[in-house]
Amino acid sequence: MKKALKKAILILTMVMMFMAFSLVAFASTADSSETTAVTTEVETEDSAAMAEASEAGSKAVAAAIAIGLASAGGAIGMGIAIAKSVEGISRQPEASGKIQTNLMLGLVFVETAIIYALIVAILVIFVL
Repeated sequence: MKKALKKAILILTMVMMFMAFSLVAFASTADSSETTAVTTEVETEDSAAMAEASEAGSKAVAAAIAIGLASAGGAIGMGIAIAKSVEGISRQPEASGKIQTNLMLGLVFVETAIIYALIVAILVIFVL
């Protein structure tokens, strides 16, 4: 269990470092000395299109992180709950009905939290 937890932490750290270093690729390269006082309509449209594309990309990344963290947390929580319920049923088979009922209720609440994260991600993409 500890090895798996260490591996998960290592992988999560590596993913976070990769995401932090990849932000440089999205950095703006506009130099103030290169801009001119007079801009044409085409340049304005191009810059507006680039800003819109950049904003859409940021929204997509934010939504992906939100739903990814929620689903990963939910999956870990569900796995632990199922493991503990199976362990409890194996120890006391006569209480299996109550354990299964409580397990299903708990899994529904965890799944509801994941669905809320999905709704938030959809709102980030389409509303903000």
